[in-house]
Amino acid sequence: MKDASGLPQSLLVLGGTSEIALATARRLIARRTRTVWLAGRPSPALEEAAAHLRTLGADVRTVAFDALDAESHETALGKVFAEGDVDMVLLAFGILGDQAYDEREPLNAVRVAQTNYTGAVSAGLVTARALQTQGHGSLVVFSSVAGERARRADFIYGSSKAGLDTFAQGLGDALHGTGVHVMVVRPGFVRSRRTAGLHQAPCATTPEEVATAVELGLRRRSETVWVPGALRVVMSALRHLPRAVYRRLPL
Repeated sequence: MKDASGLPQSLLVLGGTSEIALATARRLIARRTRTVWLAGRPSPALEEAAAHLRTLGADVRTVAFDALDAESHETALGKVFAEGDVDMVLLAFGILGDQAYDEREPLNAVRVAQTNYTGAVSAGLVTARALQTQGHGSLVVFSSVAGERARRADFIYGSSKAGLDTFAQGLGDALHGTGVHVMVVRPGFVRSRRTAGLHQAPCATTPEEVATAVELGLRRRSETVWVPGALRVVMSALRHLPRAVYRRLPL
């Protein structure tokens, strides 16, 4: 069960090698979290992540999970909930893709969409039902400001995040009053190994700053969290710009 501050004692991370997810797990372990499940494709990186979190004092286990294999989600994630209640599920998997390449290779664009959206829909519904069955818990979904309005530079990735964001909002409404809390996190450009070498957008952030915002959002029981917070105002303005003006911006 969560403690009085709203922080989880047990955590399931979908996307167990995500830098942002691991930063969040470290922050929560430093508070109250004692049991962590890292779900991802079996790999040395997944085992290394688990070993590191164990050094922080948590009981860490791994579970094989493939976002693209939706038919396996019920079984794979069911094993976690069969071991006991989960206070928080962090849906953190996703791929950026390569916009220029993906435009030339539609099947690669489909893989981005299937990973970021349809895989997340499947995993989100499976874990939401499990949380509802146990009667409590939070589902934290990592969306992106890229989903707020299409950009020429990353509209394939952005469209997948737009779908995920809308899905998560609707799921939160559907679960309202059930004891399950859904929180959508919208980071800006996150400086990490995955984004090394990419053009850094304004209002960039770090995995640690996202983790701090997640903790604060859990304490406040927020439904939407922007990282950094100034992006809420920035994106509100950009959403209402005429397309003729918007497409000329260096975004």
